[in-house]
Amino acid sequence: MTPEIVIQRMFDRQLRGGSDPSRVPEFSERLQGEELTAKIAEYQEVIDVVAEFIHKFLASVAGHPMMVAMQDENGYTLRVMGDPTILSMLRTLGVGEGCRFTEDNGPSTALACAETRRPVEMKGKEHFHEVLHAMACYSVPVLEEEDGRLLAVLTVMTSLEESHRHMLAMLSTVADSIERELRLRRQNMQLRILNQVLLDTQYYGLLITDPEGRIVDRNSHMAALLDEAGVKAPLGASVLEVPELGGYFSDVIRSGESCVGKEMTLQTPEEARAYMLDVVPIYEGGCRLDRVVGSLRDITELKKTEEVLRNTEKLVFAGQLAVGIAHEVRNPLTTVKGLLQYGNRAEKQPHYDLIMSELERMNLIVSEFMILGKPQAVMFKEEECDLILSEILRIFDIQASMNGIAVSLEAAESASILCDRNQIKQVFLNILRNAMDALPFGGQIAIGLDVAEGYQRIRFADNGYGMGEDVLRDIGKPFHTTKPEGNGLGLMIVRKIIAAHEGRLEIRSKVGEGTVVDVYVPIIPRGQIVRQ
Repeated sequence: MTPEIVIQRMFDRQLRGGSDPSRVPEFSERLQGEELTAKIAEYQEVIDVVAEFIHKFLASVAGHPMMVAMQDENGYTLRVMGDPTILSMLRTLGVGEGCRFTEDNGPSTALACAETRRPVEMKGKEHFHEVLHAMACYSVPVLEEEDGRLLAVLTVMTSLEESHRHMLAMLSTVADSIERELRLRRQNMQLRILNQVLLDTQYYGLLITDPEGRIVDRNSHMAALLDEAGVKAPLGASVLEVPELGGYFSDVIRSGESCVGKEMTLQTPEEARAYMLDVVPIYEGGCRLDRVVGSLRDITELKKTEEVLRNTEKLVFAGQLAVGIAHEVRNPLTTVKGLLQYGNRAEKQPHYDLIMSELERMNLIVSEFMILGKPQAVMFKEEECDLILSEILRIFDIQASMNGIAVSLEAAESASILCDRNQIKQVFLNILRNAMDALPFGGQIAIGLDVAEGYQRIRFADNGYGMGEDVLRDIGKPFHTTKPEGNGLGLMIVRKIIAAHEGRLEIRSKVGEGTVVDVYVPIIPRGQIVRQ
């Protein structure tokens, strides 16, 4: 429907209703007080932009008295600006902020524009009411670009003498500018919100550069990550000169393609931490590179979890292997041992003691596999730690002296512990065997016994080869060993036993100086009754 048809319909309604053109139109519907305040608040963004552009428009036509009003889609006037003389005249007609234009008031460009979404003009006697025959009115719509929704109607009123044949075109240009400004403001608001959300996140570090690689922004988490790792990347600097990040950003800037899921390691004072880096180009208008955004996520804990899962899989495999070994090795081993013992009664066998010793060692290895293969029946009892250690040393001292190793014990304080005696013996024996293996040409093993923070601490210190950081990092993992004939299960079994006793194991070592192993087992407080 065209504006002309709408205006003619309004004329016909006034004539059918017997309206008198000589009478001044009355505006009976209006918003006041809180209702008007609420309506203005609802349209505040549109009002602000309209006011900004209308002030410029009025300034450009200074000396030509005119009034500009803004109405919403329902005809309510929300803002009036312009020449004081015309504004005063309109107030005598009841036109001002809050009044509503309806068809009962007679034909108007504002109503026709709101209904058709098209520019409308009325001059002189085109108005129904005679009081407006000396005036010219122009109305243009302000539309939402995305869905065409009517945001506002701009209406200009001036005297007929001041009317201009290009006024409607000029006003339409102003409306177009208002629409673009509103669109840009809303886009900028969305970008500000998104940018703030991204920059405020503490889950990953964010770094933004311009197309040349200069750092224009970064969030506090990124700054903390880089500072902790000693990486210098201040605002304004070129990220291309940052060795840890520059190569990735350079590739993205050069190729224009994203670089996603790159794993990298940064060394902090405490440890080497693993990170996942994503670098993504941001284009303006889909063609020109505007920004490059890099995000850095700490995946150290994820890597540790993956390592635990891998070790668990190895442990399961070792357990399955242990069951087979137990059946395939232990039975013939028992048979051989029995036959040797039987034969030795009748006639002294050459190298009998050595053979029996090696058979016992084989049996011990099989027992270690059995611990992995199935749960062991543990018998927790109250035991004196120094007594268990003394029993082990009586066995170990002979072999140690044969290898030129001096073993010393300093029992500063012994306490009662709740433990499985045989398993704790196995722990001590495994640690002592490792210490002896580290002293192929003889040396010293110093054993200390004291109480620390509610734990019985048993310290084993040797002056052997020692281990580097790379070996210490993987020590205790299944099948990880530095011994030519080792299986990597001994220390893992030690850790498993100590964990079952709610204790802990600490290992320190330095190449060329030796190794210190601290075993912590919870003590039984004095006076506590232990149920066994």
